[in-house]
Amino acid sequence: MAWHPPAPIAAGGQTLVLLLALCTFVSISDAYDPLDPDGNITIKWDVMSWTGDGYVAVVTMYNYQKYRHIQTPGWMMGWSWAQKEVIWSMLGGQATLQGDCSKFHAAIPHSCMRSPTIVDLMPGVPYNQQITNCCKGGVLNSWVQDPMSSVAAFQVIVGQAGTSNITVKLPKNFTLMTPGPGYTCGPAYRVPSTRFKTPDGRRTTQAVMTWNVVCTYSQFLASKAPTCCVSLSSFYNETIVPCPTCACACQSNFSSSQGCLREAPASTGGSSTGLAPQPVAPLLHCTQDMCPIRIHWHVKQNYKSYWRVKVTISNRNYAMNYSQWNLVLQHPNLNNLTEVFSFSYEGLAPYGNAINNTGMFWGIKYFNDLLYQAGPFGNVQSEMLFEKDAATFSFGEGWAFPHKVYFNGDNCVMPPPNAYPSLPNKACPSARHVRPFLRHACLLLLFSILLVLL
Repeated sequence: MAWHPPAPIAAGGQTLVLLLALCTFVSISDAYDPLDPDGNITIKWDVMSWTGDGYVAVVTMYNYQKYRHIQTPGWMMGWSWAQKEVIWSMLGGQATLQGDCSKFHAAIPHSCMRSPTIVDLMPGVPYNQQITNCCKGGVLNSWVQDPMSSVAAFQVIVGQAGTSNITVKLPKNFTLMTPGPGYTCGPAYRVPSTRFKTPDGRRTTQAVMTWNVVCTYSQFLASKAPTCCVSLSSFYNETIVPCPTCACACQSNFSSSQGCLREAPASTGGSSTGLAPQPVAPLLHCTQDMCPIRIHWHVKQNYKSYWRVKVTISNRNYAMNYSQWNLVLQHPNLNNLTEVFSFSYEGLAPYGNAINNTGMFWGIKYFNDLLYQAGPFGNVQSEMLFEKDAATFSFGEGWAFPHKVYFNGDNCVMPPPNAYPSLPNKACPSARHVRPFLRHACLLLLFSILLVLL
């Protein structure tokens, strides 16, 4: 059979193909985080045993993200049943809606919803409602910050589901809300059955069958606008570079029903206390950038062999406390970070040990791990001491300022490079810009020139 070239695509068809390719590229790249390329939340569904009309399963959620966590009011997980399954009972979690269970007369299921939504139980529930790794109010910490608290689990007894590996069908359309959007979950797929060690370590058991679901995060899906910004200052320049104007929103078109506030309100209201966690609407202090969070980087001091930076995180949201917050910085001198005051620190090295220019910072438990609402106490701060590397150290060309800044996993808006505080470029800069001994050197030079002229 002779080969024939494909028919040419019409102009409209070419446009459609290009748009589809662009949308595919955007969707893939938007969910990719270069500082945490392998980060995801994996849901593992372990069928542990069979019942008369279904099975008992333990559903476990693993947060493999290095610095992105789920804070209060917590996660919500959902799916669609493949058949006519019901949930007879649960431990460690609960369905938000029971649904229509009118056809059941003797035993009433916990939920008859075709697409149930599950939430975590709160701390302190009775022990007979708990299982291991449950009951944290939906809070799921990041892998680096607190690996012991980066796992959540609940047990579910499923009915009308079949009682063999062949008749059981995998649920579809998994969703993960935190409680707002941001995560996209792939399809469930079979994996080798999970194995479990007995407490004495001498025996291994395994699940009847196991499937996994992988959920990835997209900042664009979570919020159409940025959530944080960065301002800069230095000891050698009196200019304070603010966050870019309208970095997160503009005051003129701020969509909150209450607009922004110039003074603290009498009451902030707080988060919802209903069964299902609800997103907390922002109540922002009026600023030119309208960002809920501002990170300020100040180059504070210069020593012979070291230099010091002060970092301040300010909360401008009157409706939100940020628990277990974290800050990720990318800077070329982090490989020579000598000491961090009042923050915890862990190097991330997303590109392997060859490049160590990324680090994660977070608060010290019971001291500053809670970033309070906007107001006098709505900030946390720390200082960092860096050792100078003679081959790379410089205050010129913005080298002393970070390349990337993330707060709670979201990329923050940086000022444009041409606005960074610059070194003084006059022959004799002001005393406000340089150390006293440089000012004395300039005065001595002027005195010498006068002597020559006279």
